[in-house]
Amino acid sequence: MEITWLGHSCFKLRGREASVVTDPPAKSTGYTIGRPTANVITISHDHEGHSNVKAVTGDARVIQGPGEFEVAGVLIKGTRTYHDDEHGKELGTNTAFVLELDDMRICHLGDLGHVPTPEQVEELSGVDILLMPVGGGSTIDAKAAAETVSLLGPKLVIPMHYGTPASKAKLDPIDTFLKEMGAPKALEEKQPKLSITKSTLPEETKVLVLDYRGAS
Repeated sequence: MEITWLGHSCFKLRGREASVVTDPPAKSTGYTIGRPTANVITISHDHEGHSNVKAVTGDARVIQGPGEFEVAGVLIKGTRTYHDDEHGKELGTNTAFVLELDDMRICHLGDLGHVPTPEQVEELSGVDILLMPVGGGSTIDAKAAAETVSLLGPKLVIPMHYGTPASKAKLDPIDTFLKEMGAPKALEEKQPKLSITKSTLPEETKVLVLDYRGAS
């Protein structure tokens, strides 16, 4: 599987048989994702920074909200979470997705605004790769993100939704999360995309930073 960070909370997951795009953002976020092709689009919540489905080409099925789905051989489970730590009273709900692609389980937490409850941990744990918001603002901050990583125990953590030169949102930089995780050298190993298989996953939890370079 190949994983590319397209900015904000948007990734393209390209498997052997299908491709998934998560939370495609509008240009108002500062990110330009181009015109990626996908079989599946997952939307964590209805906001222009996460639901610009028109930017994705192909006959993609849009998955939004909790439930279990299978599209183009990709198994998808949506779990209801919240966009704040007041059970959605301030910012509403959020859906975290677990996808099974190329024999790996990938969790995209969307705009998670709280540390997961024990019930949510049970549904979201056991994943190989965790796509994790870390920049605070409308999502959890670095400390809560590190706690969430500890609860879910993934093999690989890829940060998202943090401050970059491209981002127009007021978010914390990646450094804060890396310090919480004790992984300051992750920035030195930053790469534009990741090609990974089940057999090449790290044995212990590792943080990997992907670079945003804008659409060509």
